[in-house]
Amino acid sequence: MNQISQPMSAALPAFPLDQWYVAGFAWELKDQPVARTLLGQPVVLFRTEDGRVAALEDRCCHRELPLSCGTVEAAGLRCGYHGLLFSHEGQCLEIPGQERIPAKACVKSFELRERDQILWIWMGATPDSVPGTEPPAYAVHSDPQYRFGGGVYHYDAPYQLIHDNLLDLSHLGYVHLKTIGGNARVHMNADLKVSQDGDSVKVVRWMPDSDPPPTYAQAWPFQGRIDRWQEVEFHPSHVRIWTGAMDAGQDRLDNPAREGFHMRGFHGVTPETETSAHYFWTIATNPHPQMQDTTQLVIDQTAATFEEDKVVIEAQFRNQQRFGSRAVVDIHVDVGPNRARRVIERLRKAGAQASQALA
Repeated sequence: MNQISQPMSAALPAFPLDQWYVAGFAWELKDQPVARTLLGQPVVLFRTEDGRVAALEDRCCHRELPLSCGTVEAAGLRCGYHGLLFSHEGQCLEIPGQERIPAKACVKSFELRERDQILWIWMGATPDSVPGTEPPAYAVHSDPQYRFGGGVYHYDAPYQLIHDNLLDLSHLGYVHLKTIGGNARVHMNADLKVSQDGDSVKVVRWMPDSDPPPTYAQAWPFQGRIDRWQEVEFHPSHVRIWTGAMDAGQDRLDNPAREGFHMRGFHGVTPETETSAHYFWTIATNPHPQMQDTTQLVIDQTAATFEEDKVVIEAQFRNQQRFGSRAVVDIHVDVGPNRARRVIERLRKAGAQASQALA
């Protein structure tokens, strides 16, 4: 009896593909290569002598030593085992003691771009996938109004738990009391608006006539109570957050040019594996002209805030592993995170369809 074969459905990729993801910051690439696993793929990042940034698979094609164990030279990256030299495109340029270079002597390269001091890597759904757009711009890093700093955290937790945290700032009143928190009841009752435009989700929260939290009070000479805002803009590869405050009644909270104390955060959330992630962050602020520069204070207290988030999120994931797949209850502050999760799910399905079309 003949059987009619049925088309195989493509496996759902663990992460959205055909996307620019954050691979690091420009200042990380000095005279040594940087090793990172991004979306399950071991990658080595480096900068050539002429300033070009490059990303290669972190595996020499000869004896499989990580290329990140090698050295950066004028022409490219030299393996630390037998000295094979690779260009920024992954082509072997030299084999010490051997004139002929086999055609197969190459390693996979990734499209890596540097923009506004952020390193963006293209992670394609198919081998021939090429970027259809430039990586996102982030003009805050070059805006003379602001000064910024940042860092990198490694999370032993899935990247979407970080998305959940960033899209739900109601937790500030419970987790970050020493820095950017404030009254928990005010946070939980903030005026909340959620909107969506394609793959982007925006969450806006207003907290008028509230008390300034510790970081705000130290960084800006408020006269008393404040009108506070939080604007969170989710994209599949990163999240942008504009928070701040002004003296109560100073201006409208919906005025895009409002003054006062600003904190503009960039959050590059890149999966390492299905259960771990890289978190690339910067915070920019506008020091008050009549105060001693408080930029470093804001950076330091932001770092302390993110360390608190890391403790909470990793503990949350450990508990999820301990209890297994159990039903959870959504509350009113979960609208933004849930929309973002639906975006990620849709993009994963699109990646599966792209792979299936190629098969």
